[in-house]
Amino acid sequence: MELKVPAVGESITEVEIGDWLKKEGETVARDENLVVIESDKATMELPAPSAGKLTKILKQKGSVVNVGEVIAHLEESGDGKVTADKPAKPDEASPASATAAPLAANAAPRLMPAAERILNQQGIKPESVEGTGPGGRILKEDAQRKAGEKTSEKAQESHSQPAAVSTSSPAPASQTHKPAAGSRAEEVVPMTRLRRTLADRLVQAQHSAALLTTFNEVDMSSIMALRKEYQDAFVAKYGVKLGFMSFFVKAVIEGLKQIPQVNAEIRGSDVVYHNYFDIGVAVGGGRGLVVPVLRNAERLSFAEIEIAIADLGKRAKDNKLKLEELQGGTFTISNGGVYGSLLSTPIINPPQSGILGMHAIQDRPVAREGQVVIRPMMYIALTYDHRIVDGREAVTFLKRIKEMIENPTRILLEV
Repeated sequence: MELKVPAVGESITEVEIGDWLKKEGETVARDENLVVIESDKATMELPAPSAGKLTKILKQKGSVVNVGEVIAHLEESGDGKVTADKPAKPDEASPASATAAPLAANAAPRLMPAAERILNQQGIKPESVEGTGPGGRILKEDAQRKAGEKTSEKAQESHSQPAAVSTSSPAPASQTHKPAAGSRAEEVVPMTRLRRTLADRLVQAQHSAALLTTFNEVDMSSIMALRKEYQDAFVAKYGVKLGFMSFFVKAVIEGLKQIPQVNAEIRGSDVVYHNYFDIGVAVGGGRGLVVPVLRNAERLSFAEIEIAIADLGKRAKDNKLKLEELQGGTFTISNGGVYGSLLSTPIINPPQSGILGMHAIQDRPVAREGQVVIRPMMYIALTYDHRIVDGREAVTFLKRIKEMIENPTRILLEV
């Protein structure tokens, strides 16, 4: 049976082969993921169309192939079940095979190349390392963490042993060895197709748009108090936490209604105003930043927004997002605060004309009614395309968001 690259989108004609999750000769179950394929817009895992054995891999990692091209051969089991070699009878098993049986039961974890190199250098068995990658794969970071633990253990052992007293005379200076220099190894890893496309689009945005960023700061006291008061009831009713993002999505929509230029795009010599609000929410995926889109976000409730964002974020980490969920969008929100960013200038996602950057919440002294008080404050940033959005409009838009967040009742009343 031929394993072919499926159609992954209207405008996509070729993809790049990523990691093979199965090796030649391994048995697979129906719908078990075989290989990672990367397009210009998304990374996804290709499942086995039926149970059987992966007999031949035709396209290795890094190969660029066309949609519909054969990348591997799969031998079907015929009964829909995973085929397996017939085990030897107890009286036929040799001592060697009896010893190997427990090892076969615990198959060796899949290793990324960089991780395998580190473990070999440190003399660490892969079975002792906990993999955090998809399917339990051991990543470079896992290997480095284990190597660090091993180094710490050795250091503790050396400190716990009493130092031996030497009665011999010190070695001549000419025989003293200099300490070895630190490792200067380099690792060359090709950029993924998704990362290359992202890089091209960011450069395109810098070259083709007149980007400018304006800033403001928001007092988060009211929203934090509101969340604290209704969090338990919200979770009990909807099964998801009430986060900050739903408030910002609602506030952004009100700002876009007031300043429609920020929800527009340049198309040739025309300006296209969108009378709908498809809000992209930037999240860290399994293979880099992705921006899934909340379609018609103006029709969604707070709970629907939170549920949708939680689902999109989870599937982004598992590389399960559909291509259509990443396309389009009229405005983007990026929350660098979850990673600790205090202030940044986000880059717009072409052909959009604006992006809102959220940042970390910090307690800071501010003036309120002539008094200096401590408030949880967040810097917000709007990067916009100055070709169609003027400074006055950008500042007004950001000020509108500030007003909505600091007085969330206005979001519900739309005033």
